[in-house]
Amino acid sequence: MAKKVTSAEKRRYQRLLKHIFFDSNYGAFKPGMVEIPFELDSIRRAVAELGIDPPKNFADPVYDARYRSGLSQAILDTQPAGQTWVIQGAGKGRYKFQLVTLNVIAPNPNLVAVKIPDATPEIIAAYALSDEQALLAKVRYNRLIDVFMGVVAYSLQNHLRTSVKGVGQIEIDEIYVALDRKGQQFVVPVQAKGGNDKLSVVQTKQDIACCDEKFPDLTCRPVSAQFIGNDLIAMFELTLEDGMVKVAEERHYRLVPASEITPEDLASYRTRGGD
Repeated sequence: MAKKVTSAEKRRYQRLLKHIFFDSNYGAFKPGMVEIPFELDSIRRAVAELGIDPPKNFADPVYDARYRSGLSQAILDTQPAGQTWVIQGAGKGRYKFQLVTLNVIAPNPNLVAVKIPDATPEIIAAYALSDEQALLAKVRYNRLIDVFMGVVAYSLQNHLRTSVKGVGQIEIDEIYVALDRKGQQFVVPVQAKGGNDKLSVVQTKQDIACCDEKFPDLTCRPVSAQFIGNDLIAMFELTLEDGMVKVAEERHYRLVPASEITPEDLASYRTRGGD
């Protein structure tokens, strides 16, 4: 579960990664480079070299760069047009800055929202400890995986921490197993982001790699869920095409009391039918 970080922590995290990116002891960025490897120990050494307070978890700067704050402007200024730096896992305790084609997954503001009767227990909504936890609960209790994908889905485990060959340790926010009316079985890794956190194509690639390794007989269909508002949820089904994460399907669902779904709404959904 993502923890809140202060502005001072974010600045410190960005400073650490900037030091690793540019310092000659690690790889020293030069124009034309597309990959700069580093290790968890690199962050420990950078803390000592800069003389700053260490993070409570030395992997936190990587997490923050991937999902919250992004990389420092100094690193971003080295990006060629149409490309972006990401941090990818490269094994246990190993990472790399990787230059990839720019690929942002974000909700389409022009997409119509479908109203869904909100089945989230009020006590769950009252005590969720984070946006991510609340989002996962809303997806689960309202069976949004089933609705979105047209399958019967069952939550297998949330916050699954495991290691993947060639990637290292990863965490999947929640993982479902599912089947369709023909009996085909699926594994559905779900990435959930709320607040200001960003959907990550790196996390999606890691989720796919994990499912390919751990569930080789099941078809992997990765899903990302993003809070647009308190009760408005964007759902994406993603796929890999030519090494890039692409959106295969996007839908928006608004959770409302059943009384707020009007006959006009139902007629509209009936008209749209199988679109």
